[in-house]
Amino acid sequence: MSAATSPRRSRSGAASGVTDPYIAPDFASSALVTIDTQRDTLDGQPFEVAGTSDALPHMQRLVEAFRAAARPVVHVVRLYQPDGRNVDPCRRRAVEEGAPLVLAGSPGAELAPGLLPAGAPRLETELLLAGGVQHVGPGEVLIYKPRWGAFYQTPLEAHLRALGVSTLVFCGCNFPNCPRASVYEASERDFRLVLVRDAVSGLYERGEQEMRAIGVMLMEADAVAARLLARPVGSVRSAS
Repeated sequence: MSAATSPRRSRSGAASGVTDPYIAPDFASSALVTIDTQRDTLDGQPFEVAGTSDALPHMQRLVEAFRAAARPVVHVVRLYQPDGRNVDPCRRRAVEEGAPLVLAGSPGAELAPGLLPAGAPRLETELLLAGGVQHVGPGEVLIYKPRWGAFYQTPLEAHLRALGVSTLVFCGCNFPNCPRASVYEASERDFRLVLVRDAVSGLYERGEQEMRAIGVMLMEADAVAARLLARPVGSVRSAS
């Protein structure tokens, strides 16, 4: 199969530019998911990922738009234990030998500037590592993921289902790894999907083609904000 399907037909397909009723995004029931945009990934930092600092203003535009529309925002993060016990095998030796990569409790593990609401607390490391959901604002949460995909061994799907979300808008750090894996996991769960091209680092032409092939709509941050804010403002329900 080359396109994602959903049992629920979208009511906003034509307005979004997608006419297939099974994959067209429905911004009235959408949520924003930011992936791994932490301070250590920015320019000049220990875990620098090219293009992440350039994409950051577009991510900030997205979170502001989702807050203005009272739609959910989920920030997904990595947190590595300094002794390496929860680190991916491909990075474990580096962390064990002292590499400062998004270490739990460190300043570099915090979200990049401008992504959290004003006055939001720091990451609650113990809660997140235990699989909890940290609430940082109305309809806005943090979730820790132990591996590439945002759905693997996390409460993300349950959180989204409780909110009645049908459409996920993805942005974040390093498309070939975690954003890509998270999009595929979301497709497997029949969510409608948007990838924001100017708000994700590491995106390349073949990757864009592969995203389109599984029913992902590629958009720019300003276009997402315009579509989102054109709809009647909805209220965010709290997940139990």
